[in-house]
Amino acid sequence: MYEKEIHRKIFSAIQPTGIPHLGNYFGAIQNWVKLQNDTNNSVIFSIADMHSITLPQNPKVLRRSIRDCVAVLLACGIDPERSILFQQSSVHQHVELAWILGCKTTMAQLGQFPQWKAKAGNDKKKECVGLFTYPVLQTADILLYKSTHVPVGDDQLPHLNLAQNQARIFNNNYGNFFPIPKAIGGELSRVKSLTNPDAKMSKSEPNPKSRIELTDSKDDITKKFKKAKTDFTGAVTFDPVNRPGVSNLVAIHAAMKDVSPEEICEEAIGLQTAEYKFVVAKAVNSKLAPIRERIFELKEDPSYIENVLKIGAERASVIAEQTYNEVKKLVGLV
Repeated sequence: MYEKEIHRKIFSAIQPTGIPHLGNYFGAIQNWVKLQNDTNNSVIFSIADMHSITLPQNPKVLRRSIRDCVAVLLACGIDPERSILFQQSSVHQHVELAWILGCKTTMAQLGQFPQWKAKAGNDKKKECVGLFTYPVLQTADILLYKSTHVPVGDDQLPHLNLAQNQARIFNNNYGNFFPIPKAIGGELSRVKSLTNPDAKMSKSEPNPKSRIELTDSKDDITKKFKKAKTDFTGAVTFDPVNRPGVSNLVAIHAAMKDVSPEEICEEAIGLQTAEYKFVVAKAVNSKLAPIRERIFELKEDPSYIENVLKIGAERASVIAEQTYNEVKKLVGLV
């Protein structure tokens, strides 16, 4: 007789700083849909708008980006009836729990985060406090829903480690209250930039040719792949260390077809790299066309998106309020 799998409470979030791209799709969104469709999971997905304002944002653009991000998630398969999808700032307990957790977090812990070191640069005194302390808010995001599992890439593991550490500290001080959240990895893949394949594809990269956004037109996608950086060797091979550009194309193609890079290379025997770029573009266009169409349909129905956010916030608030009220009692605030 097999033991039933333990029910998992899963939390993840995405920042609304531009249209999600192919890296977001394969690195997070596609996996979210799989997790949502597993009946052993209860899943909560957040639009992390409060995290996004650690860097300057145009209010009108941010407001639109939040709604665009929701449209993208829905078009990719996130179902608001099977998961909770909400806007982070609509649930006030996130920042309230972050304050309590911040009182148990040291400056040394926060100063060691790679993102802080990279974004703050040499003159850290000029950077905002939010950029320094946002890992505490990220911890609160996770613990507020008593999450047991969090999908993370390698670059986010330090943030999950902080959440695990903070959960242990709280439990040691006030009793066994928070689960210690575990990482969900394995299926997360990092898509590289088309213009600099040594770096990951990013929304913050100034050059739009570096990424495939999920709303890009068929022609734009083809042009971007045509200009993608490769090398002077004609054959299609998978060698990320020595041939990062071509290997990135192979990895994207393999992800699109859900096969291994080695199988893709077998299929591409006889093709030159320049020809192969069009093969990859065709596969990407085929995959993204229905998603792109659905995104634009949803953007034409803003009342539906607002309703999704409203209902999601209400459902998230029920859980958040219960957790935070218990936390206040444990620490002596009530």
